[in-house]
Amino acid sequence: MERVRRTTQPLTHSSGASPRRPPHGPRPGADPELVKISDLARRSEVPVPTIKHYLREGLLPGPARKTSRNMAWYDASLVGRIRRIKSLQREHFLPLKVIREVLDGDRTLPPDDDTALQVLSKVLREDGGTSRVGLSALVEAGHPAEELVWLEEAGILSPHRDGVEPTYSGDDLALLNVLLDARRAGLGEDMLPYSVLGPYAASIRQLVRMELSLFRGQVLPLAGQRLESVAEAATRLSERLVMLLRRRALVPMMERLVREEAQRQAQDP
Repeated sequence: MERVRRTTQPLTHSSGASPRRPPHGPRPGADPELVKISDLARRSEVPVPTIKHYLREGLLPGPARKTSRNMAWYDASLVGRIRRIKSLQREHFLPLKVIREVLDGDRTLPPDDDTALQVLSKVLREDGGTSRVGLSALVEAGHPAEELVWLEEAGILSPHRDGVEPTYSGDDLALLNVLLDARRAGLGEDMLPYSVLGPYAASIRQLVRMELSLFRGQVLPLAGQRLESVAEAATRLSERLVMLLRRRALVPMMERLVREEAQRQAQDP
C-alpha cells in the first residue's frame, strides 16, 4: 500500500500581498473607543486638571477601564460633554451643580433665568472688548508661561483654543494687565505671587453666589416685562456697589487687624 506523503507548505496568496488582517475601527456592536485623559484634554481643548475637577464633581463618569493603578481609559464620546460643560461655565456662568442637572436632563432653565443669563453674557462681552492676544505675545510682554497655565487651571482665565496657540481676550486681558502693572510698580513675585489670586477668586465666587441668589429671589420675580433692562442695570450697578463697599471697608479693617495683632503680642509671654 502506497503511503501518502504529507508536506507542510506555507500559506501564500496569489497576489503576493501580506496576509489579510482583521479590519480596524468601529463595527456594529463594537466596544466604544477608549482614550487616556490626556487625549480627552487634547480633543476637547480643556486642560487635564479641569477635566479631573469635573470628575471629582460628578459631571463626568469615571474611567471605563483601568489597566493599572495609574492608567485609566475613558470613553472618547465624553469629549462632547466636556465641551458642553466648559461652554455653560464660560458663556452662562452656571455653577457646576446646575450644569450637572442641565446635562442629565433633570433641570431646564426657567425662561426668566435664561433671559437674565443672556443679558449678563451680553454685558460682559460688550465691556470686555473683542481684541485677542496670543500666548507667545503675552510671554514676550512679561507673563511667565507657567503663570498663564496656573491661572487657567485655577479657573481664573479662559483662553480661546480655536487657532495655532491659545488667545486671550476681554476680562482675561484686563486681569493680566493688572498683574503686569503691579510688577512694573514694584510689586514683584515675592510680594504678590500670582497664586494669591486663588484665595481672591474663591472669596469672589462666594460673593457672586450671594449676589445671584438675591437677584433670582428678589429681582426676577418682580421685573416682569422690564426683565432685560433691569438685569442689565443690576449687572452694571453691582460692580460699582461692590467696589464702593470694599473701599469703605479697607481702612476700618486695617485698623482692626493692627489692634488684633497688638493684642496678640501683648498676651505673648
